[in-house]
Amino acid sequence: MASQKEQKVAEIVVESIYNAGVKVVFGIPGAKVDAIFDTLSDHPEIKLVVCRHEQNAAFMAAAIGRITGIPGVCVATSGPGAGNLTTGLVTATTEGDPVVAIVGSVPRLLNTKHTHQSMKALEILKPTSKSATNVDVEDQAAEVILASFRTANGNPKGASVVSIPMDVGAGKSKITAFPGPAFKAPNYGPAPKSEVERVAKMIDNAKLPVLFLGQRASSAIVVGAVREFLKKHPIGVVETFQAAGAVPESLADQVFFGRVGLFRNQTGDRLLQQSDLIITLGYDPTEYDASSWNPTGDLNLVHIDYTSCDYGAYYHPVTELLGSVKENILALGEAVTHVTDPAKDEFCLGLTKELKAWQKEYENSKGGNASLVQPLQFISALQKRVSKDTTVTVDVGTVYIYMMRYFYAYEPRKLLCSNGQQTLGVGMPWAIAASLSQDPPCSQKVVSLSGDGGFMFSSQELSTAVLQGCNITHFIWNDEAYNMVEFQEEMKYGRSSGINLGGVDFVKYAESFGGKGFRINDSSQIEEVMDQALAHKGLSLVDVRIDYSHAKDLAANLIKDSVG
Repeated sequence: MASQKEQKVAEIVVESIYNAGVKVVFGIPGAKVDAIFDTLSDHPEIKLVVCRHEQNAAFMAAAIGRITGIPGVCVATSGPGAGNLTTGLVTATTEGDPVVAIVGSVPRLLNTKHTHQSMKALEILKPTSKSATNVDVEDQAAEVILASFRTANGNPKGASVVSIPMDVGAGKSKITAFPGPAFKAPNYGPAPKSEVERVAKMIDNAKLPVLFLGQRASSAIVVGAVREFLKKHPIGVVETFQAAGAVPESLADQVFFGRVGLFRNQTGDRLLQQSDLIITLGYDPTEYDASSWNPTGDLNLVHIDYTSCDYGAYYHPVTELLGSVKENILALGEAVTHVTDPAKDEFCLGLTKELKAWQKEYENSKGGNASLVQPLQFISALQKRVSKDTTVTVDVGTVYIYMMRYFYAYEPRKLLCSNGQQTLGVGMPWAIAASLSQDPPCSQKVVSLSGDGGFMFSSQELSTAVLQGCNITHFIWNDEAYNMVEFQEEMKYGRSSGINLGGVDFVKYAESFGGKGFRINDSSQIEEVMDQALAHKGLSLVDVRIDYSHAKDLAANLIKDSVG
């Protein structure tokens, strides 16, 4: 705030970051941002993590934002440094992760010239973010940084970009950093009481009501409210992939009907199809377009979110409860008098058995044969070896479809995936961020998974993981191909093209960075090698020879509705 004593802009930036509650900053240095890096290096309570690529710095910042609720921060220099943030920022904005990206730019005197590392970074980054602002003069710095944090943390959450010219960063200002309370996003209240009561009566009268949870219903605050509602009123729950972990283990057998997304062939899809009232909480169509799960457009919907819905032919709710998702679900909990218990419904009981049918084949499996590893066999073995509090990050690829469908999560934001942009390469960077966000940092094992294709998008961050002392076990489902593309091409064209990979010895690769490498060449090794890798403190990597011969089944037996 305004002060009689001038302060360096770089110091104002770093003090603002600290006042916002940020404890770790990710980035790559450069001449246009070196004043900020120099100041960060001296701060006793902010950890500066130097990454190997700006895209991965943005991924790590987004994971911090998703896990902690406090915007993650990444810093990049001008030109290609700023441009490399693009994929990370658009992923964060699409998927509701608060991020503040600070980028450098050429001195103001040169911003109209064709000069070294000159690039219209804000024009490139603006479509990826909620806001993109240049600090034109030194006295704007504190206000622009504050506004960027407030924008990133306002619902729907996402990325904000601040560009600071090199000479501004080195300059001084009398307007210093704002205090911590200024960085907190304003609170929302519940919808009008009359509308809450209207929806409550709809739930009372419904024969098969369903809560459909989306990405903005995945925070610990909202999940806490959902759990209070479910204790009073057991109602069927379906999750999108990013809402994983909302239903506690104690209620899962009674109310949980799985996760839905991509292909309309899951038990949760069948429940949505039969429901006479679907209450969506924090639903975003980027996760699972309404035309996929409501193809006739005639399902009876209520929309509960911070913002109004994307109203259209396939998503037109009869009413919307806007404001705090938490407050509205708590208000409904007080107003509802009766729900149909899914545990007493024959159709629902059949779905529950169907949901868990796959487990019988693998739950007591000990391997014992020299065949490639089956995905569900792997998932069953991993499930037994992690607790509900273990963070598991999943990269995009066939591995993510299997994991998000079949791996159970009982706490919010402990099973993480990229489901809006389906961005390759997030697995390892997110695991690093999850490890560093622990208290104390790197104290508990984090598990991450990827395919061999997605892993190489960010594999250089193995170095970061080792240097930061992260306690991570990363599993690579290796078939030497881009399988998620492969099986869908085969379904369309009867063959695949442009998907072959290979050529990497991942065990040696991991060990070259200082990690510990393992191999699972066949299913007889799953139990022993998995135990060894998870027991290793520090970075371990496991090359798993996976069998994707049944991957097409992921998209088979689609539910069809008659139209008209």
